[in-house]
Amino acid sequence: MRKHIVCFGDSNTHGYKAVTNGRFDETERWTCLLQQKLGDEYLVIEEGLGGRTTCFDDPIYEGLSGLDYIFPCLMSHEPVDLLVIMLGTNDTKERFGVNPACIAQGLKRLIDKAKASTDAWGAGGSKILIVTPKNIEKEYEQTEVFGVMGRGCAEKSEGLAAEYEKIARLTGCAFFDANSVVTAYNHVDYMHLTEEGHRQLAEALAERIPKLLKQESVQTSSQDC
Repeated sequence: MRKHIVCFGDSNTHGYKAVTNGRFDETERWTCLLQQKLGDEYLVIEEGLGGRTTCFDDPIYEGLSGLDYIFPCLMSHEPVDLLVIMLGTNDTKERFGVNPACIAQGLKRLIDKAKASTDAWGAGGSKILIVTPKNIEKEYEQTEVFGVMGRGCAEKSEGLAAEYEKIARLTGCAFFDANSVVTAYNHVDYMHLTEEGHRQLAEALAERIPKLLKQESVQTSSQDC
């Protein structure tokens, strides 16, 4: 059986294309590129939803809390070998009124619930990779998205990596900061990945994920001996 990788995120996982207000196609989205690069031994499952948060209920739109959906999501795709979580961009919205540390606590709640969904995990047990999303650039304030996002989003998103790394250590999850590889800038809303950004992220994760799952397999085998 192929290794099942669930990519759980927001519009940057769904593949929102700011230039056209549409969606990147299957030759462009990082999840699809990841599938191509990993090959037939893996099944990459796209679970991206525009506006999704870690755990916060949006007063304007329903169904966007990741905490509410993570259990049925994992159970729908069981057995899951790896859960990749890339969330936090929407949590920075002014209407939620939370700082980076609180967003990280929301991520921890999501991780705890995912790990508690024991029937969804494969033989290797729960394995989670936390990905800090690309930072929102300060220039977003000069675009249309500012009216929806509100003030302070760039500053809060910049603080997520340090807080997420703490949560990764606390929960025993793997950690990766997309800002370390995604250098392409979106000059439309300064928030969503460009086609080049999708490619850069896919290449980095394609290199990291097999090592992560191999390490897990070796650890499991050692415990069985």
